[in-house]
Amino acid sequence: MVGHVHFTYMNKVPLNAITNVIEQLLRFNAVKTTKYLATNLVVRAVRKRTGLRIDKRSNTQITLTIGRPNYIERDFIKDCQKAKEPFPVKGVQLKLYTPPKRKLSPKKKHR
Repeated sequence: MVGHVHFTYMNKVPLNAITNVIEQLLRFNAVKTTKYLATNLVVRAVRKRTGLRIDKRSNTQITLTIGRPNYIERDFIKDCQKAKEPFPVKGVQLKLYTPPKRKLSPKKKHR
């Protein structure tokens, strides 16, 4: 029965929404992209990371999620409804990759 639920979501999602989400993820070096199709349907692509870093030496792994929004996305949908933004939302929401800042080590004094 679980496979049937995913099949019904796939009928509602246009193919260009899926390709647009994945393309934006790769083009802008983002960690997560989200496309809002309806109040209860989102398409999300997340890049797999090791720790907080994107491993550029190996293959890129992307997790594609089609389904209900999580709690952060539900808050964004409520804000869109207050602003009377029509669905589907035109743009793709990006969470960009910001690498962690390295601490500078103190220079050793030479004798």
